[in-house]
Order: sequence, then structure tokens, then C-alpha cells
Amino acid sequence: MDIQVRSIQANGSTVEDAVEAGLAQLQIGRDQVEIEVVEEGSRGVLGIGARDAVVRLTFREEEPMPLPPTAAEYVEPEPVPPAEEEPDSEAEQEATLNLARDVLVELLENMQIEAEVQGRIAEPRFPGDSATLVLDLHGDDLGFLIGRKGETLAAIQHLVRLMVNKVVQRRVHLLVDIEGYKVRRESALKKLALRIADQAARRGRRIALEPMSAYERRIIHVTLRNHPAVSTESVGEGTRRKVTICPKP
Repeated sequence: MDIQVRSIQANGSTVEDAVEAGLAQLQIGRDQVEIEVVEEGSRGVLGIGARDAVVRLTFREEEPMPLPPTAAEYVEPEPVPPAEEEPDSEAEQEATLNLARDVLVELLENMQIEAEVQGRIAEPRFPGDSATLVLDLHGDDLGFLIGRKGETLAAIQHLVRLMVNKVVQRRVHLLVDIEGYKVRRESALKKLALRIADQAARRGRRIALEPMSAYERRIIHVTLRNHPAVSTESVGEGTRRKVTICPKP
């Protein structure tokens, strides 16, 4: 699968030891990487001043092994309105769903994570969207894949979506969830939106929510879209972007 190349560094008492350590860590063969010597290393004098050798192993373009960005590195992009296009047939949706499942399964295998991936086609999550392809992960101790406020899960979803979009050459509505986390989170956000909207209207002042991902901000906006007493707007940049609920005049 043609995706961005990734590289790692490895240490050892010699260059060869460092290479072997890196290959063992990645569980791949030497022919699958390019090897760059970063530091030759030194044995020192009588063991004094010894330095490990350092090498960088970079996956060849035809054999990459993807990992999602960390929660700290990942900023979910702002959603864009979908372009007008003919809806996929049921057969096309099933084919795309199977492709997305295969991509996620391969990603999890490369990350050495054991999980069952179930795919389904759900109704549109937001007005105007097409049907949503949902991949549900089930397994033991998968909480670390959700991350702080769902950031790691959002990064995995973004990576899978990019790879699927590249294959099918169009934008796919794809949702990756773990043990129903996003369903519970969406329900909680809707309740939060309505409660804070009532407070903003009653007090007659703006109330800013905590920073959220673009997906979660959209839930707030859609929930309050037709609220008679308040409107919403997003303010801030990057990971600090948040929804502000404003009382209507």
C-alpha cells in the first residue's frame, strides 16, 4: 500500500549490532529498509569514553509500515462540506467498507495490536452527509487507542480514511470506533450542548466550551443549529480551537 515512508533509529555496540537491533524491533528483513549510519560509535580506551553506534532504518517506499501520529502531534483537520456527487450503490458501499476494514486490520497488525474489526454501513451522522462506513474495534485493553479526549482514535481514523480515499479516488465518510466510545461521547456532547445553551440564554452571556476536535465541535454546532435562543461559533487555533455558545439578541 503506497503511503508515507517512516524511519526509526537504533543503537548497538557496533554498526552491525545496531542494524540487527533495529530489524528485530521492526520484525522485518534487511531488504525492506534503507540503512544510514548516523554514528559509527567507539570502543573508547579500556572501556572509557565508549559510544554506541547509531543507525537510521527507513522503510523502502514499496514496503512501508504506517503508524498513526501521536495524540500530541495530531490535529484533526476542519471538516469541509462534501461536494455534490452521485451516492454510491449498495455494492460500491460494501466494496469500500471491505477495503477500509482490510486497511485497518493491516494497520493494527503492523502495530502488533490484537483486535477484532467489524464493519457496517450506518445512516448519515449529520444532515446532508451520505451513508457512513463504520469500523468497530473490539478487544481487550484497547483504551490506549482512544487516547486523551479521543485524539489517538481520531488520528487512526484520519490515517485509514486517507488511505481509503487514495484508493477509491473520492472522499469517503468513514468512522472508526472502539467499543462504542464515539456513540457514548456523542450522546454526552449533545447533552452538554443543550445544558450550556440554556445557561447562556438564561444568563445572557457567551459561554466557551473546552477545546475539542473538529468532529466534536461539529456535533455541538449541529445540535444547536436550530436552537431558538443561541447560536454557535468556533474560535481559536489548532488544538485550542473551541466552540462558543452565544445568546441571540
